[in-house]
Amino acid sequence: MVQRQVRVARRVVLAGGLAVSAVGFAGLPAGAAVGRRAAAPSISSTSDWGARDASGEIEVLDSKPTKIIVHHTATPNSDDTSQSHAFELSRQIQDYHMDTNGWSDTGQNFTNSRGGHLMEGRHKSLAALQGGTQHVKGAHAGEQNSVSLGIENEGTYTEASVPGSLWESLVSLCSYMVSQYGIEPGAIYGHRDFMSTACPGDVLYARLPELRESVGAATGLAVVQPVTWPLVRPGAQGPVVSALQLLLGARGASVPVDGVFGVSTQRAASGVVAERAAGVPSCFGSRVVEPGLFGGVAWESVTPVLGAGARGEAVRAAQVLLTWRGRSVPVDGVFGDRMVAVVREVQASWGLAATGVVDRVVWQRLLG
Repeated sequence: MVQRQVRVARRVVLAGGLAVSAVGFAGLPAGAAVGRRAAAPSISSTSDWGARDASGEIEVLDSKPTKIIVHHTATPNSDDTSQSHAFELSRQIQDYHMDTNGWSDTGQNFTNSRGGHLMEGRHKSLAALQGGTQHVKGAHAGEQNSVSLGIENEGTYTEASVPGSLWESLVSLCSYMVSQYGIEPGAIYGHRDFMSTACPGDVLYARLPELRESVGAATGLAVVQPVTWPLVRPGAQGPVVSALQLLLGARGASVPVDGVFGVSTQRAASGVVAERAAGVPSCFGSRVVEPGLFGGVAWESVTPVLGAGARGEAVRAAQVLLTWRGRSVPVDGVFGDRMVAVVREVQASWGLAATGVVDRVVWQRLLG
């Protein structure tokens, strides 16, 4: 790796704690989340940490992101909490994303180190965040890049706990993003919610409800926890896997319906993931799509909208899930009157319109 001289950081600090009128923050559209203005954290720019120039154009969109996506770097959990280490991490990430993944620049918008040092990731992201009206399109979450901010958190959190310094800076950065763009605190997601990856690790992912609540408390905004797609991994067993096997069968795949996410089911599911990722260049590169996993928006490719009169394996999949949820329906692959009535019952219990149709929201809740 090319060594670069580390410059003394020019820390970016904006005034915080400003009063907000009843009409909300300047520049926020009607209906956007409005609460207390969160103080801006200190963020080191790309020039501070010695970034390379981007190899292509940085796309700055004249629109605001509507969600935040949390990642982990899947790198060692270093004990070095210095700023110089954080800057070196940013350079290594950029080198990997440009030289291995073939991207024009760092994929994520911001990076958070284990020492709590925040850094701009992709060029121009910091200026866009400060302005609060534009969004730099990253390369961190496939189809979501044009509507989301990506935050890489240093470390691997499959089992390790999240350092206090990293957690505090993550809360601070997310709170500021919510303030600047009018993002709902409930629209903070993990990478796995959209792509077939274990990122940001089970430990950090399990703390996302707490992160949303902390950001809500910091900004004075109510939090509605989102309903998301499940992640299915090798060795998984149960009704969710059975439903997936039936849904894959409805698409013509030859897989057993035994409730076990074995090799043949993984192979068929991976085909769906690859099909979904086709044409989205930022989906590729190691760690972005992980073999053997199925989750995120890949579920949207196998879960059709079903209503009265529908028949087939997809209907059976919904019936398996309803039965698992304690609802009495025949598992016969026929969307009859009893099925319509039960779907309406569960929709009403969730506070949804009782249409009797199994749509994306119903599938998410049944699978979740």
